[in-house]
Amino acid sequence: MSKTILVTGFGPGVSNAVAERFGAEGFAVALVGRTEARLTAGAEALKAKGVRAAAIAADAGDADAMAAAIRRARDELGPLGVIHWNAYGGAEAGDLLTSEPAAAARVFDIAVVGLLAAVQAALPDLRSAGDGAVLITNGAFGDATPEMDQYAVSLKSMGVALANAAKHKLAGLLSARLKDEGVYVGEVVIAGMVKGTPWAQGGQGIEPSMIADQFWALYQGRSTRSARVS
Repeated sequence: MSKTILVTGFGPGVSNAVAERFGAEGFAVALVGRTEARLTAGAEALKAKGVRAAAIAADAGDADAMAAAIRRARDELGPLGVIHWNAYGGAEAGDLLTSEPAAAARVFDIAVVGLLAAVQAALPDLRSAGDGAVLITNGAFGDATPEMDQYAVSLKSMGVALANAAKHKLAGLLSARLKDEGVYVGEVVIAGMVKGTPWAQGGQGIEPSMIADQFWALYQGRSTRSARVS
């Protein structure tokens, strides 16, 4: 029986490339996000390439919704072998001094709470897989340097910076907690814009396929917790 990868925060760019990369390696792919039309189109494109796929609409910042998404993915495609967390909530709390405090809470709901809920719900599968993994898309805004802090402030991307820093810490904690249980936890930190996304202009940016290849290398190697792509 093939393993299933749950790709959360599905859209153009990294998540689509990861879905295609792991699908090509024999994984069934469950696409999770809030836009049903995009999810359906993505699942159909994967099926056209011979990949078993399902589209599951859910809010990544809602713990109950993520637990339900895990159950549905398992029912439709089989046991979970990998969770890829690509959910993005950084548009919230761009300026921490003018945003509602609840916007900052929403950042952590997506970066931490939803991810943790997904991991907990999938943990029996991940443990049983023998090579289960949690793979996290992250960004350089989370770097703890004065220069990056100033850059995030200047671009009104303070919510993104909070999310990235929180995900980096959570990745480390989950890695330490699960390392003796056969579940690998790794992240790819993207230092730049990704081609094909709204933030990349004029065809510039990092190729999503290169990032997907890095995730595959981490999954196979299972020795390096974090990799950086620029």
